[in-house]
Amino acid sequence: MAVNSKKIAVYVLVVFVLYVIITDPDAAGDYVTIGFEGISNAAQSVGDFMTWIADGAPD
Repeated sequence: MAVNSKKIAVYVLVVFVLYVIITDPDAAGDYVTIGFEGISNAAQSVGDFMTWIADGAPD
């Protein structure tokens, strides 16, 4: 039962993404840019944290 729900959720998500891309490609490009900026910021934060740990985690 859970597998079927998962497949349906993925299918709905794919259809929604295709709908957004087809109806408004400029907005879709903006969404991709926002997503990559979020991933970049998260990676930068993890790097800063690891640097802080490597430096001995000063108070």
